[in-house]
Amino acid sequence: MPTVAVAGGTGTLGREVATALEARGADVRRLSRSSPTHPIDLATGAGLREALDGCDVVVDASNGPPSAKARTVLVDGGHRLSEAAKAVGVSHHVCASIVGIEDTPMAYYRVKLEQEGVVKGGVIPWTIVRATQFHELLDGLLSGAARWRVAPAASARLQPVAAAEVGSYVADVALGSPSGRTQTIAGPDVHTLRELAAIRGRVTGKSTLPVPVPLPGKLGRALRAGALTNATPDVRGQITYEAWLGRQA
Repeated sequence: MPTVAVAGGTGTLGREVATALEARGADVRRLSRSSPTHPIDLATGAGLREALDGCDVVVDASNGPPSAKARTVLVDGGHRLSEAAKAVGVSHHVCASIVGIEDTPMAYYRVKLEQEGVVKGGVIPWTIVRATQFHELLDGLLSGAARWRVAPAASARLQPVAAAEVGSYVADVALGSPSGRTQTIAGPDVHTLRELAAIRGRVTGKSTLPVPVPLPGKLGRALRAGALTNATPDVRGQITYEAWLGRQA
């Protein structure tokens, strides 16, 4: 089995990718700033060469901060990761990304598109895996609102998927041959944010007051049109948001 480095290996997706790879028998290195064994910093390049030395595959599951610094981590850091991987002979570069980023006018998504461009423009054979929003991240938003006894009543259409299912798919991709294309995984169902908030309230038994959330301009039109969903993904997750919530109890 190959040796696989997972950049962002302690994050929401990276943990799941690393766990799935280990279950398949791969030798896994969990790379992050807080890693006790393979500390790296994509913003500076510190530790990258040493962490990747001897690896066959690198999975970039890193997550940039929601600010102007995202480009430093994801794009500039992507260049650093690619160069270090090239120097030590990595043969497959897998990049985790997000469904619909080319159709959704958000600054962070523009950075993710640039990050994908770095991977596509590199010399290492590659595969990009785009996923829809994770149940975990969606629930973080809704639980935060629920603490104030409110629920966002918005018509944005989402197709959430369990991070564990995405991690399993990314692990399979990492252990396979580079495809040189973008592959997708999406959740089983499409719901509006209003509907997802109602599902959470029903499962948790916590009542909240629906608060209308306006979605103006191009971003609102894109979200209402389902830009962050995919009707024909390569893989469709099986765990619904409702089922995932039930497992958290």
